[in-house]
Amino acid sequence: MNTTAEITNMCPVAKGAYHGPAPIPEEGKWVQAKEIKDISGFTHGIGWCAPQQGTCKLTLNVKDGIIEEALVETIGCSGMTHSAAMASEILIGKTLLEALNTDLVCDAINTAMRELFLQIVYGRTQSAFSEGGLLVGASLEDLGKGLRSQVGTMFATKEKGPRYLEMTEGYCSRMALNADNEIIGYEFISLGKMMDFIKAGMDANEALEKAKGHYGQWDNAAKYIDPRKD
Repeated sequence: MNTTAEITNMCPVAKGAYHGPAPIPEEGKWVQAKEIKDISGFTHGIGWCAPQQGTCKLTLNVKDGIIEEALVETIGCSGMTHSAAMASEILIGKTLLEALNTDLVCDAINTAMRELFLQIVYGRTQSAFSEGGLLVGASLEDLGKGLRSQVGTMFATKEKGPRYLEMTEGYCSRMALNADNEIIGYEFISLGKMMDFIKAGMDANEALEKAKGHYGQWDNAAKYIDPRKD
């Protein structure tokens, strides 16, 4: 290594004791992380694109510096869904450092990767104090039956009020209103369950009815409306 003349002519001074980096919590252990292979953890993070048109929720399960599991969920941009498909192939098997310096196709996914990197290397993961961490495949538990993302979609205007379109339970097919036209409940279709019924051989109309449910004061409504038509 080349140095300036001033540095070359200086006398050396001993640095003293070396204590290493501060330990971080990782899967029930305290780890002095010096290399990427020292990093493990399971966590979630979100990212957004420059025009803030859409967002990504990224979930990673990292073992010994390698991304063993990735769940990529996006909303708000049609192109982002295709980017998520590519990112799911790109991420797995890479080290955290490789993934941080790889183009993950979409700004929102890249930003989510950056945010996760910070969480993981600073020991702020969801599994920081879970001995042994979480099994590969743990992110699927967040999706529930039918393996669908938890999505809420609502639309409202000052003139006509709110419309429930999608809840975590599923596709909102009808809204229940009282005599004052206030929302008191909604009907939903669990699309994951419906598709499971259909794949098992059930008639589509029967599967549709069986996958329906409702929430709130459904039976006490003065009227019911279709949020997409009425």
